[in-house]
Order: sequence, then C-alpha cells, then structure tokens
Amino acid sequence: MTKSMTGFGLASLHVDEYTIAVEVKSLNSKFADINLRMPSQLSAKEIEWRKVISDLLIRGKIAVTIDISNDLSEESLIDQDQFEKYFMLYKKMGKASKVGEEELFKLAIQAPGVFKSSNNLLIPQKVVDKVSEVIKKAIIACDEFRVQEGNELESKLKEYGASIKLDLEAVVKLDENRVEKVSDRLKTTLANLELDVEVDKNRFEQELVYYIEKFDINEEKVRLGNHLKYFNEILYLNEPIGKKLGFISQEIGREINTIGSKANDAEIQRHVVAMKEELEKIKEQSLNIL
Repeated sequence: MTKSMTGFGLASLHVDEYTIAVEVKSLNSKFADINLRMPSQLSAKEIEWRKVISDLLIRGKIAVTIDISNDLSEESLIDQDQFEKYFMLYKKMGKASKVGEEELFKLAIQAPGVFKSSNNLLIPQKVVDKVSEVIKKAIIACDEFRVQEGNELESKLKEYGASIKLDLEAVVKLDENRVEKVSDRLKTTLANLELDVEVDKNRFEQELVYYIEKFDINEEKVRLGNHLKYFNEILYLNEPIGKKLGFISQEIGREINTIGSKANDAEIQRHVVAMKEELEKIKEQSLNIL
C-alpha cells in the first residue's frame, strides 16, 4: 500500500467539563521530525507520546498540537481573586497619578494568571489518562488521509513507469537494426575516403566488431526492463516504500544514462530524453512517499 507523508487529522473527547482536542499535521521528511505542542503540565508524558506518534506515523515532519480546555462559563474561567489582587494593587499605585478605574480594569484583566488558559488550568489525572486515546484517534485520521493521498501518487507513479516502459520497447525495436546501420555507415565512410592503400578485410572486421561492442546496449536494456518490473512490484508492498523507490529510481537512471551515452543513434536519444523526463517525475513524487 502506497502512503503519502502528507496528512492531516483531528480528534476530540469530552471528559466531564473538560475537552481534549488533538491536531496532527505531517509533511515529507527523511526522518521522523516531531514537533509536539501541549500544556506545560503534561510535559512528563512527552517522551511516551512521542513514541506513540513515531510508532504509528513512522516518518515525516510531524506537528502535533494537544489542547485541553474547560467547558465552564466565561465567568468561571476567570480567577476572581487574582483579578481583584491586581486591581487593588494597580489602584493603590495609581492614586498618585490619578489613573481612572477603567484603565486599571484593563491592566488587571490582562495580568498573568487572571484568565485560566490551558497552561495554568488544573488538569485532573482522569483527563490526562485519556489524552493518549485522543492522540491515537487523530493519528488514525491522519493516516487515512495519507492513504488517500498515497493512492493518487501510486496512480501517477504507475503512469510514469508505464511511459518509460513504452520508450524502452521503442528503443529495443530501434536497436534491432542499429548495429547493421553503424556497420554500413563505417564501410561507406571508409569507401568515400578513396584511400590508395589496400585494407585488410579481416583486420577491418575485427576493428568493426570491437567498435560495435562499445556501443552494445543489450545488457542495459535487460537491466532497465528488470528494474521497471521491480519498480511496479514495490508499489504493491504492504510496508513503507519511499526509500526503496528512491534507490530503484537511481538504478533506472543509471541504465537510461548508459543507453544514452552508448546508443550513438538520434532516434534512440529522443526516447532516452523522454525516459529521463518521466524518471524526474518519479523522483519528485517519491520524496513524498512514506
């Protein structure tokens, strides 16, 4: 199964008057690069949750945000004692400068600890115990997104691989008469030179064979065909395949380049250029595959 490294998942859970919300985003990366944002009170669980995330998503640039809020009325989310403490302090300090109470109110309401944010909210243990469950649900949603993206990438990769195969088949057909064409061209060129010396026919044939062997691409054609076959087999593996696709793409590129350098044929070169173009598309898409 082909999975993309691009994914997004959301999950939430209500526990009494508390709401746990987890958001997971992932992009392509060579390794598991995890950025975990959560209330400071939960820092003791960070290592445990990082392991859960890396075990399930395996690889990618992964951003996970954990938020815990209290579903109480707005009044109960304000620490009244803390507000009054700041207000009285500012009022006492403001007598000399005759600052109005409206301005003092604005200062007091913005003072640290007045609003009960997730960072200063007291989180019960029973709520903390449920966070792992919500993280897993968000990861599952993200993974389902990855599968959908992966299906689209798989279709494109098959299309690019099939295009390279068609060009290879055209090269195989063109190569059937290429040796004879090269031989005839050399003989014609030699005849046109109108040399006054007699050419040793046996020596000429030996040199011709040696010359043509340097341009032989039979091994490259076979290896390229095998690589394309393995490329398609990889797409059906039920495991992360991104790195395998990267390695096989390098091998495919090596054979295409060798065919291009040895072919010495304009028609074959055109198909080599087309294969290189499709291979670049494969390399680009493979970077985003798990």
